Amino acid sequence: MQEYYKDKVVVVTGGTDGIGRGLVEVLLKFGAKVATCGRNHDKLYALQAAHPSSFLHTLVADVSIEAECQRFIESTAAVYGRIDILINNAGISMRGLFKDLDISVIKKLMDVNFYGAVFCTKAALPWLIQSQGTIVGISSIAGYRGLPGRTGYSSSKFALQGFLECLMTELKDDKVHVMWVSPGFTASGIRDNALDSNGEKQKENPMDEGKMMTAEQAANRILKAVKDKKRTIVMTGTGKETVFLNKFLPSLADKLVHRFYFKNKQLIK
Repeated sequence: MQEYYKDKVVVVTGGTDGIGRGLVEVLLKFGAKVATCGRNHDKLYALQAAHPSSFLHTLVADVSIEAECQRFIESTAAVYGRIDILINNAGISMRGLFKDLDISVIKKLMDVNFYGAVFCTKAALPWLIQSQGTIVGISSIAGYRGLPGRTGYSSSKFALQGFLECLMTELKDDKVHVMWVSPGFTASGIRDNALDSNGEKQKENPMDEGKMMTAEQAANRILKAVKDKKRTIVMTGTGKETVFLNKFLPSLADKLVHRFYFKNKQLIK
């Protein structure tokens, strides 16, 4: 893969933690020219300091704000002169039953997970058409199957996949490849920052991330799928099983998902 990514300009949103950071570090190792953004200045500074001799452009930006997405993309184009790949990775999660939920939580999830991808893609699209590049969305099994306690998260990922599927068809004549990836349970840290019913950060992570695929492993699989021009990829066996059951045996999927989440009540509250 190193030959494929060498000197390519790759934009990764949300590159300071989890899968985003894994993508940034693997891409730099492959010789790519990388741009990433995040809301935390200190984390971006630490990332830059860890790679002082690499092609790494960073900018503090909140992807839920259109003007900041535009500024980030414009600064990337100004630094590198082109954009070959956009990976819409920035995202937040949540836990909380809808009956207990403050509606602002759903809006916040949509603003980051869906509109963040829309804003960055719109800003980068002229450059991606010029390079006949690739648009990637980091989605989730929650984008195929609605999950209890994840109304905002599932809604944002369903919307993301619908948006990308539209673009996939619209941009065929422009030779821009569009795809989305569902990593499944990955040690990404996203659960550490999940929002509760009131929009506050959860106090604890209910999952044992030590048994999950690492961010670096996920990054390598995602980048191979991008190189191979996959339409979409589901990266775990449990994820593939869930997608299959939801498509062909939806009533059984309803029962199994209900049993799993409500038996483990900490996953929904």
